Amino acid sequence: MKEILLLKDGEIVLKGMNRRQFEDALKKNIRIALQPVGRFEITSAQSTICVRPLGEDVDFDEACDRVGRVFGIVSYSRAALCESKTMDAVMETAPVYLEKQLRAAKTFKVEAKRSDKKFPLKSPEICRELGGRLLGCFPHLRVDVHDPDVTVYVEIRDFGAYVHADPIRGAGGIPVGTGGKAAILISGGIDSPVAAYMMAKRGLRLTAIHFASPPYTSQRAEDKVVRLLQKVSLYTGPLKMITVPFTAIQEKLRDGCPEELFTIIMRRLMMEMSQRIARDYGCSALITGESLGQVASQTIGALNCTDEAADMVVFRPLIGMDKQEIINIAYKIDTYETSIEPYEDCCTVFTPRHPRTKPILKFVKEAQERANFAPLIEEALQNLKITPINPEI
Repeated sequence: MKEILLLKDGEIVLKGMNRRQFEDALKKNIRIALQPVGRFEITSAQSTICVRPLGEDVDFDEACDRVGRVFGIVSYSRAALCESKTMDAVMETAPVYLEKQLRAAKTFKVEAKRSDKKFPLKSPEICRELGGRLLGCFPHLRVDVHDPDVTVYVEIRDFGAYVHADPIRGAGGIPVGTGGKAAILISGGIDSPVAAYMMAKRGLRLTAIHFASPPYTSQRAEDKVVRLLQKVSLYTGPLKMITVPFTAIQEKLRDGCPEELFTIIMRRLMMEMSQRIARDYGCSALITGESLGQVASQTIGALNCTDEAADMVVFRPLIGMDKQEIINIAYKIDTYETSIEPYEDCCTVFTPRHPRTKPILKFVKEAQERANFAPLIEEALQNLKITPINPEI
């Protein structure tokens, strides 16, 4: 019995004249996600993408897992392709393909979608015929059209007849790459991987920027960020991590600026440098994992001072979320356990005892200018390290 995947588009159906562009991007992303699993034929018609294996050696379970992480797919179904587009073939396929689900259920119903209007039976007739067949094969079942344990779906399409059970929820969103490019400032904490996931879900292709301050931060801390990005790249696709050497800048910050302004000036320097890197990599926006009021550098006053250092738009997808909401998403995308590994990141180096929560921009800029970070910034930008990130297998 041939098994395929039927993928349902989400927001793509609302894109009007641009819909074809979004569908092409989605199919490309699906192809990239499935490349390690085997060869597939990917076609689209009638708001559905059909993924058909082209060999017997395909790991279909792995293919389902990978498709479930591709943004742009609202749901997907493992489906059996009937031998022919006839009612006899449908009634022969359904009880065999769905035996496990139906034996474990007490109630069921049948839903039919007949997009090929040349098929001799209408949808209610398909449901009635197949329902009777399933009741004969599984006498313990009863029909419940309101709240069934299992719904059996029959899809009669121009290119074949398919049978499947309840669809599985997909990643949603829109295809990565259709929203442009942005740079995510990523530390080793809980928040920034979640922010990366959320903005990739809105179609952004990502470049990651990480600031390292050895010996105050270790190689293990940087390796931790690589592992986080590998998990994130299961959703975003391959990306690059740009590591910025930040030690000399932080030491000058410690020695030449008021302690209560350490954090806000550090964030301003990061934004300034990240903007320059982002432009070099074709990005049009920055992304941070900041949440309003979570720490001293994330008050309204502090964020205003930070934003003034860059004229590029800054996306903060977590800004109105509380910590538990962020943690819930981190668990969902499997980054939480890695994020809480106890390795220092540069944001915790030289943390002031009493950080200013309501900084005045004029005084912040004066302190930053007196320290004259420009030569160190140029030196750091000449010594960037680039690490390719591919999905964790």
